[in-house]
Amino acid sequence: MHEVTVLIVEDNAELLELLLQSLPLMGDFRVFGAKDGFEGLMQFEQVHPDCVVVDVRMPELNGYQFVRALRGDSATAQIPLIILTALSQSRDRFVGLASGADMFLNKPAMPSELAQAIRQVLARTTAEREAAYTSLLEESENIEVSAPLGAENQPIPS
Repeated sequence: MHEVTVLIVEDNAELLELLLQSLPLMGDFRVFGAKDGFEGLMQFEQVHPDCVVVDVRMPELNGYQFVRALRGDSATAQIPLIILTALSQSRDRFVGLASGADMFLNKPAMPSELAQAIRQVLARTTAEREAAYTSLLEESENIEVSAPLGAENQPIPS
């Protein structure tokens, strides 16, 4: 396996540092970090990663917005993206995958689990990604999504 460049976008400084230090020990990973979505987009332009791992709840630009920004640009739309978050409801997973992420992992995750996830998303073909997205769309037809009473006047959490 050739050296894989990974960008990790995570606002928790301790976790970011842990992943920056441990992932290179798990294989041929060259790892860069960003503390929020805006910095992540700037880093993305500089390092041209093979894969991005992004948290959801971050200040300024959240993980879903970050994923949609990359998916909305034809030059970056095919980059494998993994959401790594403490959000664990099935709704959160659905929103993450529907935003365009290839994989949704819950924290806490061991660095070895993340390394394996990175290898998995890098191995997926375009056809496999499209099939997974189509399956997600079909699954969404069977999910009733309703907001709690009064939620229409509340800000959307990041």
